[in-house]
Amino acid sequence: MAHASGHLAFHDLLPPQQSMLDEVWAGLSKPQKELSPKLFYDARGCELFEAICGLPEYYPTRTEVSIMRAHAPAMARLLGRDCALIEIGCGNSDKTRALLAELEPDVFVAVDIAREQLEASCRVIAKAFPQMQVVALRADFAHAFELPRADLGSGRRVLYFPGSTIGNFTPAEAREFLARWAPLLGAGGAALIGVDLKKDPAILNAAYNDAQGVTAEFNLNVLRHINAELGANFDLAGFRHDARYVEATGRIEMHLVSLKAQRVALAGRMLEFRPGETIHTENSCKYEIAEFQALGKAAGFEARACWTDDDRLFSVHYFSLP
Repeated sequence: MAHASGHLAFHDLLPPQQSMLDEVWAGLSKPQKELSPKLFYDARGCELFEAICGLPEYYPTRTEVSIMRAHAPAMARLLGRDCALIEIGCGNSDKTRALLAELEPDVFVAVDIAREQLEASCRVIAKAFPQMQVVALRADFAHAFELPRADLGSGRRVLYFPGSTIGNFTPAEAREFLARWAPLLGAGGAALIGVDLKKDPAILNAAYNDAQGVTAEFNLNVLRHINAELGANFDLAGFRHDARYVEATGRIEMHLVSLKAQRVALAGRMLEFRPGETIHTENSCKYEIAEFQALGKAAGFEARACWTDDDRLFSVHYFSLP
């Protein structure tokens, strides 16, 4: 389904709700129950994530914004000002606006799963940059989908993936994701990717266990979302948030821990939970700079530049395709 309004076009590529039910049931049927982090982002989840981005413990957003504001001119020179910029996960628009102001691309494509946030973000950007074609693409970027080629123009295609969202993938999944994008970008294409760096575990653990409990509410919201969309009867008071840095795998793991033996109804079927059993809701992988550059190279990209903040908390990588 697609519609356009002036220089703002909208395409909805999401599959029907049955696909969501199938995916949720498959994840919760595994020995280690799991849910995709994309399920966080209903309207309430988007609000909570925006609140997380402003928390004192949560350094990634403000640090990445500072990097983008400081280095956007250099990034724009490398990307080229007649490109089609394709952003994956259009969350906080501050860093995107800093880049767009320098880049002034012909086309900006925003890809996200949360329709309300996607449309609102694109309306703001279309108003701020009236000469630019803006394309809103509602899609699940964890899976393959087709780009609307008619909207992309003939300029260089650049993948923009901020926020360290690529850390939600395991390294093998991240490599597969980039390898899948290489042919979509084509010869001479490029990628600009925000990546959270490995650091003191105390800083990492604090970022995902804020004192106000906003991240805990965000994690539990995935159950509220499933209740609302699929008619399940999860008791949110029967679960607690757990997030910790696992040094062996270099990632934060987020879980929901069942506080008791309980049964949950989902689409006419029953799920059993033991006391202490968990649902794995998110990974957030952290990288050394050289480690992530090697991952990009394995996917067919060439590392060209990297920018960090003075404290080396966060990094933004520029890759190109031959």
